[in-house]
Amino acid sequence: MKPIEVFKALSNESRMQILEWLKEPERHFTPHEGIDMREIGVCVSQITNKLNMTQSTASQYLSILQRAGLIKTKRIGKFTYYQRDEEAIRSIAEYLMKDL
Repeated sequence: MKPIEVFKALSNESRMQILEWLKEPERHFTPHEGIDMREIGVCVSQITNKLNMTQSTASQYLSILQRAGLIKTKRIGKFTYYQRDEEAIRSIAEYLMKDL
């Protein structure tokens, strides 16, 4: 993980909001039938609706977070689900505490 990429990803309020929502998905989203949001994640359409923006913009934000290593994806059928990468987030927090 490159810290500069993480900081770039976090420099947008909506991307920060996505990470906050994904921390406790059951508080912010209604799950798809049969999907455990803690284990599988949240669908891009759910995030798009919550952000109240186009799917292309939400997808771009999610892509930036994924490239920075802050979220992971799982594909199930025609849906892509997103969840936080807690290990990567801990790693960047340790970097901030120790190295910066």
